[in-house]
Amino acid sequence: MSGVNGRPLGRRTFVLGSAAAAGTAALTGPLATTASAASFGWSDDGSNYVVDTGASLVFKVSKTNGDLTSLVYKGTEYQGYGGKNSHVESGLGTSTVTIAQSGTTILISVAYGTLKHYYAARSGENNVYLWTNKGDSSVSATRYIVRVKAGLFLNDEPDSYTYAPTVIESADVFEKSDGQTRAKHYSKLRVMDYNYIGWTTGSVGLWIVRSNHEKASGGPFYRSLLRHQSADGGGLYEILYYGENQTESERYGLQGPYVIALTDGGAPSSALYPGTLTTSWADSLGISGYVAASGRGKVAGVGISGRNTAYAYTVGLANSAAQYWGSARASDGYFTIGGVLPGTYTLTVFKGELAVYTTSVTVTAGGTTTLNTITVPSSNDPGNASAIWRINNWDGTPGGFKNADLMTYAHPSDVRAASWTGNVVIGSGTETSAFPCYLWKDVNSGIIVYFRLTAAQAAAAHTLRIGVTTAYANGRPQVVVNDTWTSAVPSPPTQPSTRSLTVGSYRGNNYTFTYSVPASAWLTDTSAYNTLKIYVASGSGTTSFLSAGTSIDAIDLLA
Repeated sequence: MSGVNGRPLGRRTFVLGSAAAAGTAALTGPLATTASAASFGWSDDGSNYVVDTGASLVFKVSKTNGDLTSLVYKGTEYQGYGGKNSHVESGLGTSTVTIAQSGTTILISVAYGTLKHYYAARSGENNVYLWTNKGDSSVSATRYIVRVKAGLFLNDEPDSYTYAPTVIESADVFEKSDGQTRAKHYSKLRVMDYNYIGWTTGSVGLWIVRSNHEKASGGPFYRSLLRHQSADGGGLYEILYYGENQTESERYGLQGPYVIALTDGGAPSSALYPGTLTTSWADSLGISGYVAASGRGKVAGVGISGRNTAYAYTVGLANSAAQYWGSARASDGYFTIGGVLPGTYTLTVFKGELAVYTTSVTVTAGGTTTLNTITVPSSNDPGNASAIWRINNWDGTPGGFKNADLMTYAHPSDVRAASWTGNVVIGSGTETSAFPCYLWKDVNSGIIVYFRLTAAQAAAAHTLRIGVTTAYANGRPQVVVNDTWTSAVPSPPTQPSTRSLTVGSYRGNNYTFTYSVPASAWLTDTSAYNTLKIYVASGSGTTSFLSAGTSIDAIDLLA
């Protein structure tokens, strides 16, 4: 793809999760260093502090506001597009900026009210280490954006390419002439799915390696901005707090390090990844809020029983101050979560993205909290209940439903989406793939599910369950059976108040609606199809894909 005047606009974006990325370290060496660091040091050009890492990287930080104003790798300037610098949020404004050198480390400190931000360089490394300490809500959100000049990288993963002729939603979702949609929101990946994001030409790589997100919000499954490209350049993000479809309150305190890494085209070293990066060299730098490894603890679980082995399980820790997570081993559910700040946490076991068990754990500095085998009660997993019929599996996601995969990187109006309407017949073999992942009041409310019951089944009352993963504008399902029995309009559960279904996110608060359907509602003719009509009830929302809506996890009729 080419940009304005035929200039290329980005090459392939490499985004790898922990398992996939484990074998990439050999591409760049242990810390992407060069053989000599003879020129390591800093200078003052009057407007900026200029740091030479003694490798192939020289960068500048504004003495006025702490912006990164230059990022030169092997003589090429990568910083800047649209006249903008790289910075926290949209730029901090006038700040107190200082610099100090301690042996082989240079630290630039930026103070802006209650927010403190840091840049660090290590002798002989082509890396910039960053920390951000947000003390309160005086800065509206927290992100760091690296703004990259146009024309330096090709773009063959264009979903977040934001230069398109037609704006279709809120000035940040676009449609191309071929009907495909683009937005900076369409990251595809959850936080736990990647360690770094960026671009490579094959001979130069520019990356952001994410932090452990301990002071972020939303948990391991949260999706947020990762990168975008436009006509005048590209942006790489480290999102520390973002309000779009957010399920948790904002956390404050020091987050980092996250790393801007330059390479000779390969992936950044795995030694920089969250949970792997060792920063003992930063212990004595005086970074506000910094807690060394010795001041942290670990949680280890010997196993999880009662799992459905067809699913991956994740264990999360969360309290008002911090969040962490780790994957449970497929064979026995063993897990370990290290680098945890001391405190008492809610531990949650997730089947897929569905919480099936919670308990409380306390972590102490320098200690390991060891948990005996966790047993997930059978009743905690809705998939264990005996059902007359079931559409999709209970895993906390709409995965498997029609259009589900597309929705993390496209708008629902995208030409690639299958029709959002269409009814479903139980027993057809296509129940799940034919049922849309999202329902909207103004788009496909009233979808019909056809099913037969035996005489014994029709003679009894049954519970109908509809699981949802998020909702927009308080959208929630109301059901009608055989056009004779109508459920009450259920109360809306707590869900994020922002856009979700149109900006690549189905992840909100999982909730199960239950409906007690009396025996009198069923047809007594066992050869006839019963009908279940699912409507979206809400008094808010606007029209089309911004009308009230909800994302579906699973639907079943219990025996």
